[in-house]
Amino acid sequence: MMKILLVNPPNCGKSIPEEEYGIDTIKMIFRGEPLALEVIAGNLDGHEVAITDLKVVPNALDEELARFEPDVVGFTAVACEANTVVRLAKEIKKHTHAVVVVGGHHASCDPDFFNQDGIDYIVVGLGKLSFRELVDALDTRTAASVIPGIAKTDPGKSLNYVRRTYSVKDAVDARAPRYDLVKAHRNQYVMSGVGGKVGFVVSAYGCTHNCSFCSIPQMTLGRYITHRPEAVLRDMLLLGDIPMIRLVDANTFGNPEMARQLGRKIIESGLKKAIVADVRSDTVTRHPDLFKLWKQAGLAAAVIGFEEITDAGLERLNKRSSVAVNIEAMEILKELGIRIIGDFIVSPEYSEADFDALDGFVSSHAIDLPIPSILTPLPGTPLHREMADKIVIHDLDYYTFTNAVFPTRMEPMSFYRTYADLLKRFLKHIS
Repeated sequence: MMKILLVNPPNCGKSIPEEEYGIDTIKMIFRGEPLALEVIAGNLDGHEVAITDLKVVPNALDEELARFEPDVVGFTAVACEANTVVRLAKEIKKHTHAVVVVGGHHASCDPDFFNQDGIDYIVVGLGKLSFRELVDALDTRTAASVIPGIAKTDPGKSLNYVRRTYSVKDAVDARAPRYDLVKAHRNQYVMSGVGGKVGFVVSAYGCTHNCSFCSIPQMTLGRYITHRPEAVLRDMLLLGDIPMIRLVDANTFGNPEMARQLGRKIIESGLKKAIVADVRSDTVTRHPDLFKLWKQAGLAAAVIGFEEITDAGLERLNKRSSVAVNIEAMEILKELGIRIIGDFIVSPEYSEADFDALDGFVSSHAIDLPIPSILTPLPGTPLHREMADKIVIHDLDYYTFTNAVFPTRMEPMSFYRTYADLLKRFLKHIS
């Protein structure tokens, strides 16, 4: 039996607007629970597991290492957390003999980044099954380097590993997330602007599309893998009296028939919770009856990646959608009484007229919660490869979606002040 400590990195990242221009109103603070780690923990039966959430208790790691004395420490990380995770890994190696493993979005898109001292293994892609296989190999002292999706680090040399071919078995949906491991922090997990305390549930991995800016398809090498409806309902019920469920999939409705089955099961169960889920506009327009069903099941808000407000902009991002479809989807959801959370991408190439156009689009369509982020080419994505020669900031601490990592068209201070003003107007109802 191994002792495994799973670590959610602290809120981190740097801010050009604050550092250069004193604009301290542009902050992205993540308050959601570490579902990826809860899911990983759920498939580690037979081992002793703990989760440390440094987003809630930023200085807890040293104390937890001393108390728990883990054999394995596992980190998850997105791009802006990558440098912090490397630093923490090196500190752990100074004081313990634990094996250090890193997984998550950045490890899956840019595994070479973590081929550094302080880190022993990298989990590339969806890790619920491959991490379990790694832990078992370490426990029995058998070869871990031959496990598909697991890369043994070798600093200074190229990574050599077997890519994993993902299938339904990698979801391991018979094993529920270990929600109990973060119960002490449950009151801290909220979804501002939508409805307070929230619990996270996964119903699918990957996506049916391949937008150029998105890191999610890389997690499953382009596969879209769903959980069985009964497994999703089980996880919803495990969250007890929490009033809101956030389905964290990139595309909950990527398989409409599976989504239909899940909606029916939720209704039949008598579950009375508000649900927030991600959906593509074209799914809404093709299957309006599905959303009528899901309104009955409790769908309170739909998160839609509108991204751009012109067809040319959507085409550049490989969205495979149109502004007309986005507008039609909004009309369908409004008629059903489902709130709309709209994600938009602000390009550093925006002019003042572009900012005004986005502001006008949001106002004219009365989007309930518009969330604009700055276009950020994440390493390993098609967008990053396309824009590599334009990128001038390579320090991942700035990859927070609130910094421009390639030159702005407007004078930088004007760009950030205009963006800050837009955020203030868009998010004025968030507490």
